[in-house]
Amino acid sequence: MIRSTFRRMPLPNVTGFIARSMPGPARGGWSWIGIAMGLAVVAAAGAVLFHILRDIEIDRVLSAIRSTPPQTIVLAAVFIGASYVTLTFYDYFSLHTIGRREVPYRIAAMASFTSYSIGHNLGATVFTAGAVRWRIYLFWGLSVIDIAKMAFITGLTFWLGNVVVLSICMIVAPAAAGAVDQLPPLMNRVLGVTGLVVIGGYVVWLVPRERTIGAGAWAVTLPDARLTLVQIGIGVLDLGAGGLALYTLLPAEPATDFLTALVIYVTATLLGFLSHAPGSLGVFEAAVLIALPQYAKEQLLAALLIFRCLYFVLPLILALILLMTREFWLARQSSYVNRRKETARR
Repeated sequence: MIRSTFRRMPLPNVTGFIARSMPGPARGGWSWIGIAMGLAVVAAAGAVLFHILRDIEIDRVLSAIRSTPPQTIVLAAVFIGASYVTLTFYDYFSLHTIGRREVPYRIAAMASFTSYSIGHNLGATVFTAGAVRWRIYLFWGLSVIDIAKMAFITGLTFWLGNVVVLSICMIVAPAAAGAVDQLPPLMNRVLGVTGLVVIGGYVVWLVPRERTIGAGAWAVTLPDARLTLVQIGIGVLDLGAGGLALYTLLPAEPATDFLTALVIYVTATLLGFLSHAPGSLGVFEAAVLIALPQYAKEQLLAALLIFRCLYFVLPLILALILLMTREFWLARQSSYVNRRKETARR
């Protein structure tokens, strides 16, 4: 009797909530709680940056940028490129998950790159990236509900990867996590173990049978346990590539190990995501500057500025060019079709 009652209990309609929160084609907006949380993070980051950078010497920052070896910048750009390639599998994986396998990889890659490049810079990635996705996938017959389902699956990929990477880093390098969250090593290890236990429990929960969230048109069948491991792998590769890019740009002295740089990168990325600040501007930098006080501020700031240009600015420019080119091509195609119809009528 208990089992029967449990099966009839509806699971949360997560995709419905996402669709109602998306701009443009869907209704609703951010909740006041999310806005308050984001403003609090941004305000705290602004205060930290003001405190850390109030005596910064701009000339030394510019000098540090100019003295960065070109091969270092190229290597960081390669890692960032790898991160964006990994992001394309967020969309491709989610399309297969919701049953839209007819959409080719090239379309998923374009939608992913443009949506994330624009979303990363505008902030509130779930909503801004969702609007760009809707514009691209509209021509493949995807509805707002499909886009909402994709947003849920891609968000799940992001959080699964983040929790796994951050948990492992907290266990292996708890002091590095403590530099950001200000918690003692034992507490960070406990949090890391807890995170892995939660992820392990989620994977085990998926083993017996298909699990579905939502109901009716909003229902999403979650990836099974095997595909969830693939999903986690996609998220881990994305974060690993981004972490390598930041690690490559860090000053040579004093030496910092990769795990330390990775846990700081993941934590700073999460704080930026929670802030909804455009491009995580100020939030990401504040977290890294707090966590790596051993470096000269000017040198570390130079590394962060190069990273921002490579990870945020350059992809945004490329994405806008790609979108404008696509819109121009679509407009020409539409004009050509209209002329053919007009000729046929005559």
